[in-house]
Amino acid sequence: MMKIQKILLLGGSGFIGTSLAEQLVERGYFVTVPTRRRERAKHLLLLPTIDIVEADIHDVDVLGALLRQHDCVINLIGILHGDFEREHVALPTLVAEACAKAGVKRLLHMSSLGADVNGPSQYLQSRGRGEQNVWAVAKQHPQLQVTVFQPSVVFGERDQFLNKFLSLISLFPVIPLGSPEAKFQPVWVVDVARAIATSVALSETHGMTYPLVGPTVYTLKELVELVVTISGKTRAVIGLPASLSTLQATVFEFLPGKIITRDNLRSMRVPSTSNAPFPALFGRASELESTVRSYRNATVGRAQYPRFRERD
Repeated sequence: MMKIQKILLLGGSGFIGTSLAEQLVERGYFVTVPTRRRERAKHLLLLPTIDIVEADIHDVDVLGALLRQHDCVINLIGILHGDFEREHVALPTLVAEACAKAGVKRLLHMSSLGADVNGPSQYLQSRGRGEQNVWAVAKQHPQLQVTVFQPSVVFGERDQFLNKFLSLISLFPVIPLGSPEAKFQPVWVVDVARAIATSVALSETHGMTYPLVGPTVYTLKELVELVVTISGKTRAVIGLPASLSTLQATVFEFLPGKIITRDNLRSMRVPSTSNAPFPALFGRASELESTVRSYRNATVGRAQYPRFRERD
């Protein structure tokens, strides 16, 4: 039986990585989080068995040196804009090959629902090629046990999806929405982290690909309208036809923050949904509306603490 104690967590300082790091530490693992700038991961320093190291994981020698000190690698790295070939194809391939060379026997790789080498967008194509390459390396090196996760859009207190719309709602009375009929099955970040953390030492997950989805399918327009309701504001959400959706995405590509790009729009042609429910092996997936209301209420409560202290 594979004994795992030390985990190298790539992308550990990000939104999903932070939640996963917490769950790995709770399970007693020692976790190393490499980052180009230590400042990005300082919020993890309070976790007792976390080690933050400054390192360029795209450097094969640096990555190899890190791997030799670990039993398992989890790769969470993904982007919505930028060099997909570098982050979604070259890096996963490098990681898998370096694992095989260093004798690391466990690799968990996060991809995306809809990943497909023949997909309509560069994002989905690159995700598909990354998966394909990881499995190819595993086939050449049978001692490397791989598990792949394909989440739908992931939501949580610090996500870049629902919070983006919350920001827009606070600024504008009307929300013109591109690709309003795009379908998603949002999954809570804590559920995603639990699935990955549970899989680390679970032999029945070896060689498996798991779609990770919430219990409910929403159109993008339904999601934004739900965010409006939760915010307590009154806003009109206007779905745009295909031509205006493309025009909107073209304009936004050149604005700071890149709210949406044409490639994002092409990705949304493929429903981010799954016929298979959240795997029972990892527990039950949380419902979006009650979960969001719960953590937003908790945030409001925490925000009031300084005001209460001022009264003392």
